[in-house]
Amino acid sequence: MAIVTDAEHVLTTAEDARAAETVAEEMRRPKAVLHIENLPLRTVELILRVLDVTARGGTLSVTALPEELTTSTAAKILGISRPTLMKMIREGRIPAHEVGTHHRLRTEDVFTELHERRERQRAAFAELLELEGDEL
Repeated sequence: MAIVTDAEHVLTTAEDARAAETVAEEMRRPKAVLHIENLPLRTVELILRVLDVTARGGTLSVTALPEELTTSTAAKILGISRPTLMKMIREGRIPAHEVGTHHRLRTEDVFTELHERRERQRAAFAELLELEGDEL
């Protein structure tokens, strides 16, 4: 089952990849018919989103990410500076490994951190709203 990190990012499993490859092979045939029951729900939702944006004449971008990210790419995804990310790595707050003299992070770990960050932000915001309500 695909891991939905937010409205824009989805991490797929090996099972998702196999299902997508099977459907892609079918779609390459002449007079192909798309059988959505063979696809994970999140993949169908993404296809529908692409079709909706295209139908409205909108612009979209689809990008495949490697299994491992550079610190610059990971920092950009997280919306933080690279030095802040390096501090998090040194403190063990996000897993990373070294390739030569450079650090690499698993894409899944980066999106897990992104999700957890957003949850912490939501909780802090909810707490602020609650405190503000108590003052009224």
